[in-house]
Amino acid sequence: MPIPRQVARFNRRVANRFVGPVLSRMPGFGRVHHRGRKSGRPYSTPVKLFRRGQDIVVTLPYGPGSDWVKNVLAAGGCEITTRGRRIALGEPVVFTDDGRTAMPALTRAILARVGATEFLSLTPVREPVRTRS
Repeated sequence: MPIPRQVARFNRRVANRFVGPVLSRMPGFGRVHHRGRKSGRPYSTPVKLFRRGQDIVVTLPYGPGSDWVKNVLAAGGCEITTRGRRIALGEPVVFTDDGRTAMPALTRAILARVGATEFLSLTPVREPVRTRS
């Protein structure tokens, strides 16, 4: 069972405002930039992430039912800022780690202790070439 929703609400309202700007600059962390699927309002959510080949995998300690995950899935992608770079990503896929997935062992161990075994995989997309008219 993922981390309880009450913790997610506290983090969204309080902790993310203070910790998010610092964490997104650290290795292994980032900010997901997405739009509300109903409101269209822009949002930014701090996340723990890692690379798996060319893809970026985001941990889902609160499960795939989080609003930001639903927004990314509905939009078919998002942008992530990590280590000062903003990357456009598409092809979002939620998957469950079965223990054979190539991911950092420490990440797997920590998340397994809280019952978080689901992840969001995203693939970098090429930005369209902008031409001058």
